[in-house]
Amino acid sequence: MEKSTSASQNLWRFLKNERVSLLKLIEPLRQLGRDGCAGSKSDFVLLAHDWCKLAYGSQTKRKKDLLQLTHETDIGYDLTTSLLIEADTGVTLAPMQVHVKTGDAVHSTAEHPPAHDDHHLDQLEPTMDEVAQWELPRRVVHVIDREADSLGRLRSWHAKGHLFLVRCDDRRVRCEGRSVLLSELNDELDSQCEYADAGKALYHGKKVQRQVAEKTVTLYRPHSEVIDGEKKAVTGEPIEVRTVFVRLVDADGWILAEWTLLTNVPADQANASDVGRWYYFRWRIESFFKLLKSHGQELEYWQQESGEAITKRLLMASMACVLVKQLEASESASAIKFRRHLIRLSGRRMKRGVEFTGPALLAGYGIHLTMLDFLIETEMTTDELRQLEKAALSEVRLV
Repeated sequence: MEKSTSASQNLWRFLKNERVSLLKLIEPLRQLGRDGCAGSKSDFVLLAHDWCKLAYGSQTKRKKDLLQLTHETDIGYDLTTSLLIEADTGVTLAPMQVHVKTGDAVHSTAEHPPAHDDHHLDQLEPTMDEVAQWELPRRVVHVIDREADSLGRLRSWHAKGHLFLVRCDDRRVRCEGRSVLLSELNDELDSQCEYADAGKALYHGKKVQRQVAEKTVTLYRPHSEVIDGEKKAVTGEPIEVRTVFVRLVDADGWILAEWTLLTNVPADQANASDVGRWYYFRWRIESFFKLLKSHGQELEYWQQESGEAITKRLLMASMACVLVKQLEASESASAIKFRRHLIRLSGRRMKRGVEFTGPALLAGYGIHLTMLDFLIETEMTTDELRQLEKAALSEVRLV
């Protein structure tokens, strides 16, 4: 109990220390990202951007800076994360940027934090601009879900030379001299049997076939902008991009899922199969959020009283999550053995056919570190521990 209390007090002091800034806490993670890039065989690295809610509705008395998110009872913080992912294998490398929006501030690892009233998409371009300062040894492709399907923003990113991969909805484009909907292009490619197999993928735990097809198109239509408080149509420069159609197909040929993607990555540097695989890897950031919130970290149960303290602890917890994600992906003999060790320590029962889960590895890793800390502090050998156990139990008397 004394040890636990001491650890809690040390954490409280650390999180309250004004000299411990978010910029200092993110740097070890960014270095982990740089190291991961250096060891990659790909010319590219993926930076997936996404958002999630942190629900703290049950802590309104403890936390005074909570934000109303969507409706009256949906209260908490808004988390934005940019996660670095290895392009060939999909291994999670590190979170490189974090914003936590509270009721009165945005606690950020950015050199210039976003304004409190900035939309999620407003936060993206400054992060893209900041990437150059991180000195990553690979070209960065920004991977974003269809919330970023905004022609005005795509034009701006393209003009600045940022490489993007965005899932899009149906839209009208120019292709081979004619105006056509993307859905019509997809139907044409399907009827012409242009789809090609692009490797296996997992869909709800089952192995399926990934298929891709692509066309070069021009985005030429006006986009919307708010000017002087009014939404107006703005004519912009046409941009040429690749449309990559991806679908997941089961063994019977049934289409289980489909994505339409837009990217400005040149075709001679990454083929359609690469692009489809990259978007598939975007789900790593969803998995990362789940690990932060699941049993092991339980982010939404943390008792810190401010968004700043939550953000600091989040960056510390992210290091453990990254290590677990990389351990999950490794197939080395030592990694397999260590995973089994952590699962035994966690005490979690695995479903039949499931060797491990991220939350179980994370829980086991925490126990492993505590065990090592105890052995170092007490300087007791395993034989001495067994003797202590034997001596203590020999004095136990059943009543």
